[in-house]
Amino acid sequence: MAKTTTDHQEIRHWAEQHGGKPAVVRSTHGEGKSRKTGVGLLRLMFPKARQSDHDELEEIGWDEFFKQFDDSQLALLYEEGSNFNKLIGRDTAEKRAHGDHKASRH
Repeated sequence: MAKTTTDHQEIRHWAEQHGGKPAVVRSTHGEGKSRKTGVGLLRLMFPKARQSDHDELEEIGWDEFFKQFDDSQLALLYEEGSNFNKLIGRDTAEKRAHGDHKASRH
């Protein structure tokens, strides 16, 4: 069953336990990007996972990841026993917690 959290320690512990690292989509993380728009599209990458393709991802530090995570009002949806994860809006997480399982950001 999937869990949702915004807790930085919980996220980092889960990711590192599964070999995950904080990352951004490379095409959204260039020198020309304004700092006002943040670091780019966040992801958790799992370099040692068999079917992972990380050519388009660039590793970043946890501090940078969590700053953008909080600035963008994100939450992590994840499964404890697998690498499954998805970054979702906190508003979406709140709606899902109250039974709206089709909720999403538009």
